[in-house]
Amino acid sequence: MRLLVIGLGSMGKRRIRLLREYDSSIEIIGIDKQAIRREEVEKIYKIKTYDDIDKVNFSEINGALLCSSPLTHTKLILELNSKGVYNIFTELNLSSNFYDQIINIEKENKGILFLSSTLLYRKEIQYIKDILSLDKTKKTYNYHVGQYLPDWHPWENYNDFFIGKKETNGCREIMAIEIPWIVDIFGKVESFYCLKNKITNLNIDYNDNYHIIFKHKDGTIGSLQFDVVSREATTYLEIISEKNHIKWNGTPEGFKVFDLNDKKMKDIETYRKIDRKEGYSQLIIEDMYLEEISTFIKSISKCKNYSKYSFKKDKEVLSLINKIEEE
Repeated sequence: MRLLVIGLGSMGKRRIRLLREYDSSIEIIGIDKQAIRREEVEKIYKIKTYDDIDKVNFSEINGALLCSSPLTHTKLILELNSKGVYNIFTELNLSSNFYDQIINIEKENKGILFLSSTLLYRKEIQYIKDILSLDKTKKTYNYHVGQYLPDWHPWENYNDFFIGKKETNGCREIMAIEIPWIVDIFGKVESFYCLKNKITNLNIDYNDNYHIIFKHKDGTIGSLQFDVVSREATTYLEIISEKNHIKWNGTPEGFKVFDLNDKKMKDIETYRKIDRKEGYSQLIIEDMYLEEISTFIKSISKCKNYSKYSFKKDKEVLSLINKIEEE
């Protein structure tokens, strides 16, 4: 199998490393306009790279991974399709431009169009979905996700990274990462209320914290806080019902479920071995990225899309995020 990785920043390098870990026989070709990135990837992973997509022989390409800036993904999908490449993995999108065309491409089923939503592959999220699917009682939840913007990529200035720009801002990215699994577990959002403002002196022209109340179609009410202010990288989830009480601090070691027989919170082990990458928060583990990328390769091999997410679902999520930002 020969795959093209477009964008050799942090996510591109992560996907290459995980592809190598999953199947070292996969041949990888990298694309990035920045020479420093190409040189680094060539040195570490011993792969061929180009500065332009048009230098690639597409007759030899079995698929592509889009790891470039979010606003480039949809145009690249259409361009790759025009070159005969239909097996495409794309990192999350922060805009729904060209989505109607892409949803039609999905329906044509010419290849595997695989949209990333990494938390749907996280074992704690899968565990929560399984136990709540058996819980028919009413539920409520509180969820806070935040990290100080300059700490996201401490090796580069946040203004040189897409999270510093208004249209692809950090809070919007957090929402695009988190809301898919929230909707997957608790169902469609029927209504919401939002308060937001800017409390930092960061050089950004967007709100740096959001406080949102979701009312889901089944009556579940959730309180969410998303921010790029928290000096300690924070994930905290609490789900409450008569039959369940779940607490999670975002790490595999901090996942607890209330035992109805012993009347106390108990640790739940979801990973036997945990893979973390130096330079990232302890909240970020590589295992979910590996499961997602291996699902893409399995989809190509089996000619069947095993993705947990779709552009149709993402269109609804991005529409909701737009409303939250505009309110």
